[in-house]
Formats: sequence, C-alpha cells, structure tokens
Amino acid sequence: MGKVAFVFPGQGAQIPGMGKNLSEKFPPCGDLMGFASAEIGFDLGKLCYEGPEEELSLTQNTQPALLTVSAMALAAFRSKSNVKPDFVAGHSLGEFSALFAAKAFSFEDAVRIVRKRGLYMSQASGGGMAAVLGLDAAAIEAVCREISQKPGDIGPANYNGDAQTVIAGDKELIEKAIPLLTDRGAKRVVKLNVSAAFHSPYMASASTKLAVDLDALAFRALEVPLVNNVDAKIVSTAAEAREGVKRQVTGAVRWTDVMRVLLENGVRTVIEFGPGKTLSGMFKRMDKSLTLCNVEDAASLEKTLEVLNQNA
Repeated sequence: MGKVAFVFPGQGAQIPGMGKNLSEKFPPCGDLMGFASAEIGFDLGKLCYEGPEEELSLTQNTQPALLTVSAMALAAFRSKSNVKPDFVAGHSLGEFSALFAAKAFSFEDAVRIVRKRGLYMSQASGGGMAAVLGLDAAAIEAVCREISQKPGDIGPANYNGDAQTVIAGDKELIEKAIPLLTDRGAKRVVKLNVSAAFHSPYMASASTKLAVDLDALAFRALEVPLVNNVDAKIVSTAAEAREGVKRQVTGAVRWTDVMRVLLENGVRTVIEFGPGKTLSGMFKRMDKSLTLCNVEDAASLEKTLEVLNQNA
C-alpha cells in the first residue's frame, strides 16, 4: 500500500446532487450538512442536493458546499475504516478541507472561513482565466513573460500537471496569449467562465480581507502533515498552515509539485474525498502505478474499502 495521502478537490468539482446519498446512508453526514447550514444561514443541503447549478456554482456558495461534502465523505470513510493518512493535500479551496482533516481547526470554523473566502473572492474583480491543454508549463511561462507588461499581469494560476495549466491575468493579454500558445504547440486553449482572475494579483483585495479573518482563527498544530499549494512544501505547524492559505489567494496552485512531493515521500495510495475524480485523474497521468480511490457516496466508499483491504 505504501504511504497514504488524503486529497480534497477544489472549485469545479461541484455538481447538483453531491452529498445526498451520504446524508441518506450515514446520519452523521446529514448532521454535518445541518451544522454547515446553521453556520452560514441558509439551507446548504437543499442547494447541494437539488441545485440549481447556477446558484451552486457561485463561489461564495461553492466553497462551503464543497468543503462540507468533502467532510461528509471523510466522516463516512472514518466510520468504516481505520486507515489513516500519512499526508493530506487539497487543490485551492480543498486545502481548507485538508486542514480540517488534519484537525487544524473545527468543522464550524472551516465552514465559516471558506464562506468568507468565497464572498471576498466574488467581490474581487478584473482579469480572466484560460486553461492551456497539452503544453508544458515552461513554454506557457515563457509566453506569459514575453507579453507581460508589468509583474503579475499574466501568468500561471494552476499547475495541474503536464496536461493542463491554467493562466490568469489581464483579459487583453489572455486574448493575446491564446494564438501564441497555440503556435507553441498547445492542443487547446479554453477561456474559462469566471468572474475574475483567481490565484493572481487581481485577488489582492480578497487576500487582504481574508488575512484578517485567518489571523483571528484559532489554528492548531496539524495532526497529519500537509503539502501546501503555494510552496508545495510539507508543513505541520499552525503558523505555517495559516501563512500558506493566506498567500494562496493570490499565489499559483502548484498542484503538479504537490503531487511530486507526495510521491517522492513514499505515497503510493491516494484517496480523494468529495465529488468526482478530478484529482485522481491528475495523479493517474503522473504515475499509472498508484492505487487511486475516491469517496463521494456509499457505492464509491464500498469500492474504496475493498481496494484497501486487498492491498493491506
């Protein structure tokens, strides 16, 4: 089995219906959704279970919704398995889910802080994003440097593996980058339907507001080490964890490096908690020999338990 990593998805993984099966099959999961709804002041369960998709996809709703459903999946798994992680990690918002899994803060605090994070990010404006498919990160960075007019006005926002890098920045520069990236060998460049340039300097106002709330939040030392997004560094202290999620708002998500660090430190089994298999797919492209599992409902939980028992 090797070492085990628990990983948690970020925005884009949300889908109407997520968490409904878990709440029906595992009463404590329904309780978590109830706690989250009480914390943010509306029926989050109805939104997760029924949609509408447009409302669920609003970042101020998506963030607490995904964290809650990931926590539900984790609770269901813990009710059936004693397997513990050697590391945790999460993609963007998922880093907060990972920190909750490592017991850096309470569930209620986690829901509250990501709801604020989503609100602050929704209030920030400017810029755009595009996904670049099939071109290595170095070539993408080179194009961004060539057309950049000042530091931070365009650059990678998400390093998601060799198959995909997301760039963020000035909308005119995004448009200028697209044909250049295609000429350099990108298979496709897809503009993303987002309200602003996430993980870029366009999020400075959100970063400033969130930093105040993070400073007021009681972090505990992590029970399981985290590989953070902004540095792809193994962290265990409350101070390191707090600083990482502060800088993450305007910093790039270095997920390719996060995966590499996990593998270099002996991880051979990865369990993804939350809707979909986005992160599992990225790990599979990096190393097809990994044992990859996911937990999003009762059926996927049973399948994961079978795989873990076979590999024990």
